[in-house]
Amino acid sequence: MLQKPLLMSKSIIAFLFVLLCGTTLYGQERITWSDLADVEFKPKYFEEYDAHFLMPSFGESVKKRSGKKIVIKGYFLDISGSGKVFLLSKNPMATCFFCGAAGPETIMEISFKEQPSFRTDQVISVEGVLELNDSNAERCNYILNQAVGTLVK
Repeated sequence: MLQKPLLMSKSIIAFLFVLLCGTTLYGQERITWSDLADVEFKPKYFEEYDAHFLMPSFGESVKKRSGKKIVIKGYFLDISGSGKVFLLSKNPMATCFFCGAAGPETIMEISFKEQPSFRTDQVISVEGVLELNDSNAERCNYILNQAVGTLVK
């Protein structure tokens, strides 16, 4: 009788070990563009440009993801045309933020670990560390660092 509970407790320990290791190994959170919509924009004056820019005020659901590894799917955009400035967009190039068809919460600046070989408007999934930007008018509000992308088929 003593062996059965001992065997059962070893099984439970093994199960918990596998479960915890799996959580650690796959610690990124899969998010959608709707998850990033918890943001408001207010004009802020920048003396160096003598202009006002709409700057974000992030909601709590977005703030809790700051510094965390995430995965998000979207349209790849090379906005520099030279392979230097990359964005991920909720929409294809023809209806993206820069064409006036969406808000700034629908794009994300991507800093890839390695030079990507994607083409504009290809749908990709990108994993990286989310950085929130509420003070630099020259960068996107959402920045994904240490990013690795895969083509979605």
